[in-house]
Amino acid sequence: MTDDATAAAAESADWSGAVFTAMKARGIRTVATVPDGGLVRLLNLCQDDPDLRVVTLSSEQEGVGLISGLWLGGQRGVLLMQSSGAGNCINALSLPAICRMPCLMLVTMRGEWGEQNPWQVPMGRAVESCFTAMGVHCFRADTAEAVGESFAAAADLAFNGGFSAAVLVGQRVIGAKSFQ
Repeated sequence: MTDDATAAAAESADWSGAVFTAMKARGIRTVATVPDGGLVRLLNLCQDDPDLRVVTLSSEQEGVGLISGLWLGGQRGVLLMQSSGAGNCINALSLPAICRMPCLMLVTMRGEWGEQNPWQVPMGRAVESCFTAMGVHCFRADTAEAVGESFAAAADLAFNGGFSAAVLVGQRVIGAKSFQ
């Protein structure tokens, strides 16, 4: 691992605790996810908490339906995914948009700084514009320090206003994956 990748991995660990704390403070009880390497620490914190339920999905759009159903049942959830899966959610995002239900998402970005896999680039470039077109309020976090506060702001907007909101965690924060 390069020095840059090591530093990014260390920063990654810091933001996970801040997001976890914000989740707990806002009464989020269910985490829907298609697991990703950038989410490992946060998912481990969630799985270790007996008050949280982690639901592993086969595809990201299932998460939109799941957290919408949770809201209808009086509970709060969050969808955690990698940017490559964001495209799978586009049509499903009509549900919370039309029904004015919150849809809170945290997306670890790929296809940006340091990317070595060209297949990650197209969706990485398109996430924010696609989400915005579907009415999702995007909160970009390009430093570890910004992730927790961005997540808290997105959660408050989603749950208090009935909006869809996503925190896009930049690849500089999660680190670039090496395939060597």
